[in-house]
Amino acid sequence: MSQATASPADSTSSKPTVSAHKNRLSAGFFRFILGRFLLIIPTVFILVTIVFFVMRATGDPISAAMGGRLTPEELQRRIHEAGYDRPLLVQYFDYLGGLLHGDLGRTLTDNQPVISVLTRYGAATLELALLSLVVALLVGIGFGRIAARHRDRAQDAGIRLFAILCYATPVFFLGLVLKLVFSVGLGILPSSGRSSLQSEMQFSRLVSPTGLYIVDALQLGDMKVLGDVLRHAVLPALALGLLTAGVFIRLVRTNVISTFNAGYIDAARSRGVSEKRLMSKHAWRPALIPIITVMGMQIALLLAGAVLTETTFEWKGLGFMLSNYLKARDFVAVQGIVILIAIIVSVVNFIVDVISALIDPRVRYWT
Repeated sequence: MSQATASPADSTSSKPTVSAHKNRLSAGFFRFILGRFLLIIPTVFILVTIVFFVMRATGDPISAAMGGRLTPEELQRRIHEAGYDRPLLVQYFDYLGGLLHGDLGRTLTDNQPVISVLTRYGAATLELALLSLVVALLVGIGFGRIAARHRDRAQDAGIRLFAILCYATPVFFLGLVLKLVFSVGLGILPSSGRSSLQSEMQFSRLVSPTGLYIVDALQLGDMKVLGDVLRHAVLPALALGLLTAGVFIRLVRTNVISTFNAGYIDAARSRGVSEKRLMSKHAWRPALIPIITVMGMQIALLLAGAVLTETTFEWKGLGFMLSNYLKARDFVAVQGIVILIAIIVSVVNFIVDVISALIDPRVRYWT
């Protein structure tokens, strides 16, 4: 029998094919990244437009914020100085021009640059969102695995009920319950604020504070201050994190159970692999992929819940300030905060889409 041998020409001709295939994958993937990034621009633009015109549906911002506290003459003077007596489209294009230069205007109630409000209080909201996300992932992944492992048993039923309660309970109500139990009843955790007065005085010594109290406490190197900051963060992070944990529990449970019915799991089981090993090595890791894919939506949920959480616990972040500015009808400040939140959500969704394309073997965006 004669054997077919590959000529050198054949072997060399196959290499450009493989290389070209890799180049196509790479080029297509970067086209996907560019396309998803460019979508951020119209998304933010549409939201800026909607917020601008909705905020002016009841009149100019100065009349809304100070109409009952100024004389008619003073009110008209302030409106003219701010340019709110010009045509609405002129105001709109001027506002867009200011956005392009990083100018979001000045707050009406305390006459601060809106950008300084965002930088001052944004770190507090970021810290709360990150801590809440840690709580959501720990509770969601842990309880989801247990529920899937004990499917249709008492543990599973109890965890599913817990997940429904987490998702359905209003965050402000859960916050009040936590305060009643751990602050008023047991007296083991503070009920409000980001830190004690003593810790605030220590932070004032820092030359370049970040606004993230955990990071600032580490800069000080004072473990008492760090412990104080963490104790203040426990209840707000639990209240906001459990809201998202309910979604993660159901996702992990459903996907682990679905993975257990896959063919490669049956093949491993037929080889005598234990159920515990099937869970830890084969089933639960693929179940994490849906959590990544919905992370963008959950970030939006966290930021929306932060308004009520920060108000409940007097956590002075963007949510707390947004609530105060809404009460004062300071629509210039509200506009700036909402736009920042929209940008954050859009960027996070972009990052999540890119990560999903990289880690999910079922997704082929670049084909």
